[in-house]
Parts: sequence; structure tokens; C-alpha cells
Amino acid sequence: MPITNKQVAGHAFLRLLYADTYYPDHVVDRGTAILLRLCERIEAEQPSDLTALYVLTQAATEEFNLLEAEFDAAGSEIETVAREEIAEDFGFVASAYGFADADVEELIATRNW
Repeated sequence: MPITNKQVAGHAFLRLLYADTYYPDHVVDRGTAILLRLCERIEAEQPSDLTALYVLTQAATEEFNLLEAEFDAAGSEIETVAREEIAEDFGFVASAYGFADADVEELIATRNW
């Protein structure tokens, strides 16, 4: 399902991670795919409130939890820079879909990183 939100469609997810060779592109690509799937779910399910949005974002966060092993296997990790960049993109997604008042920590509350 193609993304219909113009702001999201034009956004470069995880931009800082792609710019740093410490983060392997093939693993960062998987992170970008998680965020794009989150956007597709938001568009398909159209959460009506923050509680419903948090269910979707926390499920995507759990996918990032699993992705951490791939970063480790590639000699990288989800450390401070990566955590901040991922959290920022979750905040961007929430805002782009009309949830500017979303708490970023709540968006990613299920994180292990």
C-alpha cells in the first residue's frame, strides 16, 4: 500500500544513520521499512486517539527490539545516536498524522534499546 501522506512520502527516515558508516545500510533499510509499515498501518487503521496510536507505535518499536540483534551481528548497535534518530522519526510520524501532542517516550515505551 503506497503512503498517501505527502509529508511522510517525502521524508528521509533514519537519515543520520545512513550518513554514518557505523550503521550498515542493509540493517538501517530494515528500520526504514518498519517505519514505513507503521505509516501504512496508521493510514489503514486511522487511530482515533493517542491510545490507539500508541498501540501501533509500540508494536513497531517491538520490531526495532528484534532488529537490534541484526545491528549487533553487523558490528553495530542501537546506541545513543541511533536511539535519538529512531525516536525522532517516531515523533515525526505521530505529528505527520495529526498527533503533535504524542509523548515520544510513550510512542516507543516498549523499547529495549
